[in-house]
Amino acid sequence: MTSRQHASVPTTTLWRPTGPVELGLVRESGWRAWPPRLPEQPIFYPVLNEDYAIRIARDWNVKHDGAGFVTRFDVESAFVARYPVQQAGGKTILELWVPAEELDEFNAHIVGEIQVVHEFR
Repeated sequence: MTSRQHASVPTTTLWRPTGPVELGLVRESGWRAWPPRLPEQPIFYPVLNEDYAIRIARDWNVKHDGAGFVTRFDVESAFVARYPVQQAGGKTILELWVPAEELDEFNAHIVGEIQVVHEFR
C-alpha cells in the first residue's frame, strides 16, 4: 500500500486484478467506479501491492477469462482506513475486504481515474 497526495487529500494506492467483463464496466463508468458485485460476490477485494495483482491477473484471470488486467487507483486514506488489511496467504498477499453493500460509498472516495497498468493474454 502506498500513499500519495492529491490536491491536499492524502490517498492510498490500491490495485485490482480484473477480467475483461469487469474492466468493460469500469470503462463504462468513465474509469471512476467499480461495478456492483454479483450475488455470489459478497466482497470486493482490492489488493495492496502490484506484484500480487499481477499474479492474479496473469495466472487466474487469463486462464478463466482469456485476458487479465491490473488496475491501479487511489482512495482517500482516511476512508480506506476503515477496512483492516487481510493477509490472504503469504506476507505479501494482502487485500482489503469491502462488503458489497459498501461499494457505492467506496467508489465515492476514489480520487482520480482507475488506470490499467498491465495486460495479460
